[in-house]
Amino acid sequence: MQGFNKYYPPDYDGEKHKSLNAYRGKHALGDRARKLDKGILITRFELPFNIWCGTCNNHIGMGVRYNAEKKKVGSYYSTPIYSFRCKCHLCDGWFEIQTDPKNTRYVVVAGGRQKDEEWNPEENGGFAIHDTEGNAGPADPLVALEKSTAAQNHATQVQIPRLESLQEVSDHYNSDPYVLSSLVRKRFRAEKNMDAAKREVDDQLKGRYGLPETLQLVREDDEAKKEAREQWEKGRRDFEAQTSIKRARLYRSATPASLSIMGSSFQGHNALSSLKARILGNTRRSSSLRSKGKLLDGSN
Repeated sequence: MQGFNKYYPPDYDGEKHKSLNAYRGKHALGDRARKLDKGILITRFELPFNIWCGTCNNHIGMGVRYNAEKKKVGSYYSTPIYSFRCKCHLCDGWFEIQTDPKNTRYVVVAGGRQKDEEWNPEENGGFAIHDTEGNAGPADPLVALEKSTAAQNHATQVQIPRLESLQEVSDHYNSDPYVLSSLVRKRFRAEKNMDAAKREVDDQLKGRYGLPETLQLVREDDEAKKEAREQWEKGRRDFEAQTSIKRARLYRSATPASLSIMGSSFQGHNALSSLKARILGNTRRSSSLRSKGKLLDGSN
C-alpha cells in the first residue's frame, strides 16, 4: 500500500510516527525523491530547443521529455540556477542543461550541443534589422535640453493641476463618508419606492386589459404623448394616401358600362332612400292625426 492511503494500522501512534509516510518509511513524492539526500529531485523536463547528443551524435528534437535530475548548482543574485541532467533515449550518454537567469534562457553545459538556428541577414546578402544603436549619432545637447524643458512645462501646466483636481475631488467625496452614504441610501430608498409604485400601477393595468406580464409599459409623459400623437397622425396620413390610391386605380380600371351601372345604382339608392323618407313621414303624420282624434272624442 502507498503511504497516502487512509488505512491506519493498529500499532500506529500519531505522536510517535506523525504521519503514515513516516510510519511506512516512505517519502510523499515516492520514487521521485530517491536521491533527495543528495539534493536531487526527479522531475519531468522538456527540451526547450533542438540539440545534438554528444555521445551518439544523434539529433534530439525540441519538446522531447525526459525524467531529469533537477539540482540547484548556484544562484544569480537571488535567483537560483538549476541543472537538469537527462539520459539520452538513443544511447547511454548523459547531457546536462542549466538555466541562465541573466540572459533568460537555457544553455547546454555538458554531453551535447545546441543546434544553432540563428540567421544573420548580413551574412546572407540582406540588411541589418533594427540596428539603430550602432548608427545613432552623437546626442545633441540642445535637443536634450529642449526635451527636458518641454517635459517640465507639461508636468507643471498639465499633470500637476490634474493631480490637484483629482485630490480635491477625492477629499470632497471622502470628507464625511457617513453623511454621503446616508444621502445615497436615502435617494436609493426614494427611487425604490417610486419603482415599486409604478410597478404596482403597471400590474393593475396589465391585469385589467389582460396584457402579458413581460410587456414593458412606457411612461406617460409629454414626450411620450407627443411621440404617440405623431405616430398616429403619420399612420392616418398613410392610410388616407393608400385609400386614395386604391380609389384612383379602381376608377381608372373601371369600364364606361360599369361606371353607368355604378351611377344608376347610386341613383337607385338615392330614390330608395327618398321613398323610405316619404313613407316614414306619412306614417308619422297618420299617427299624429289618430292621436288628435282620440283626444277630441274624449273631450266630447
